[in-house]
Amino acid sequence: MIPPDPELSPRRAARAEAERLATAALAVQSASPAEGSPAEAAGPAEAAGPTRRELRAGASTSSGIRALAATRGLPLAARRRRAGLLAVAVAVVVAGAVAIGAAATAGGRDEGEAAEVAATTTVVQGPPAVPAEGLPVPQLAAVAATATPCDDPAFTAALASGDDTAAIAAAGGGGAFRAAVASGIAPCVSLSDPNREWVVVNKQRPLDPVDYRAGDLVMPENVRALEESALRARAAGALTEMVRAASDAGAGEIGYLSAFRSYSTQQSTYAGRVSVGGVEEADRESARAGYSEHQTGLAVDIVPCNGSCATLDDVAASAQGAWVRDHAWEFGFITRYAEGRESVSGYEPEAWHLRYIGPELARAYHEGGYTTLEEFFGLSAAPTY
Repeated sequence: MIPPDPELSPRRAARAEAERLATAALAVQSASPAEGSPAEAAGPAEAAGPTRRELRAGASTSSGIRALAATRGLPLAARRRRAGLLAVAVAVVVAGAVAIGAAATAGGRDEGEAAEVAATTTVVQGPPAVPAEGLPVPQLAAVAATATPCDDPAFTAALASGDDTAAIAAAGGGGAFRAAVASGIAPCVSLSDPNREWVVVNKQRPLDPVDYRAGDLVMPENVRALEESALRARAAGALTEMVRAASDAGAGEIGYLSAFRSYSTQQSTYAGRVSVGGVEEADRESARAGYSEHQTGLAVDIVPCNGSCATLDDVAASAQGAWVRDHAWEFGFITRYAEGRESVSGYEPEAWHLRYIGPELARAYHEGGYTTLEEFFGLSAAPTY
């Protein structure tokens, strides 16, 4: 610790200030008052000079004793002046002593407090010096952008050519295609394009154009048709294969009542339902024109046949219906309106209504345990118009 500068000591400064004040007082009182001044005119009590208390205070210093002694033998006026001067000097000295004591006490307290603070202060070390060289450099691994089917030239080329099977294969199969579409990373795939096997039509998704008519409609070969109603070529071929497989498996004959319906035909069909049960009931079992899967040419209503063919309502309990539930996906078909899914699909269960989406997507639908096409592609439910 560095010792205090004596020149800056509080005790020395206070003593110097007291001496300065005493000197100034002596200088002021050294001038003699004029004869007949108020000092001389004062009464006997005032002219008596310093009191015993003042003399005792002044006698503590040699200068005070000498001052008192010097008044002997002087005229009365001179002794009065000297007494007044001495009283002033004594007062100044006493004030200086008080100031010196206070300053010393304060100085000691300040020094003590400073020592206490220094003893209790903890020095906090800063971080170590950073070397100019040799610091580790963070290695940031490049994050590859999410690969999407739309970035694959083979996929986009297949889309452009209209080859749905090739497009799904280029995407990595039915599961990968579905995942890409449902997650939204394949914006180049439209679920509204009626020419695609993956088109989704429901009460919230009308056909565009609303009077769409497929251009490759054909009658399925070797399948009993209860009315002249065609399907798109790939769906028609798949139906022929499925009917043959069911027969070979001993499940019986499968025929169909209705497949493609035009916009005008669907208007008549829906109007007939309304006339029987009203709009609310019709909307639960029949689509309005422009909102029907039958208009896509990818939907077919099958019936069980055994010599003659039964009705649509007989499918669910028939051997043909049971076989279709287990094997239709192998040929690219799904049961579009399943039991207990009206709140999503918008329609009562229809065991007879099959929808063609192609073998790869039908496999992903089956293996994923899906029951509606809306959930399969991550779409909102469509219970109402």
